[in-house]
Amino acid sequence: MELKIQNGDYVPGSSGAMERLEGSAELVQRVLYKLTARRAGFPFLPELGSELHLLGRTAAGERASAAELAVRQALSDETELEITGVTLTDAGSGLYTLQVALAWRGQTLEIALTIQ
Repeated sequence: MELKIQNGDYVPGSSGAMERLEGSAELVQRVLYKLTARRAGFPFLPELGSELHLLGRTAAGERASAAELAVRQALSDETELEITGVTLTDAGSGLYTLQVALAWRGQTLEIALTIQ
């Protein structure tokens, strides 16, 4: 079980203790965290995070494959998770919409986020 994070803060439950997530909600939060954290941004966990923040430096024709590589690298330690699709769409103004399709324990999960 992991503690629930919303807008960068832990979420208190009704009893005053921090709210916890289980199952696919826990997995989705962990995946979002790994995709949005900058790889090598934590000195004692250098392999945590992704390099998605570097997409703006990548040639336009190579961004989709670079995004897929970054997603696969960031989630490589999730042994029960299968990445079934990665789609990167230019949202304009230097922003991109990333959609990641996942298979986990017989469930299909979709993750979408906006990145720079």
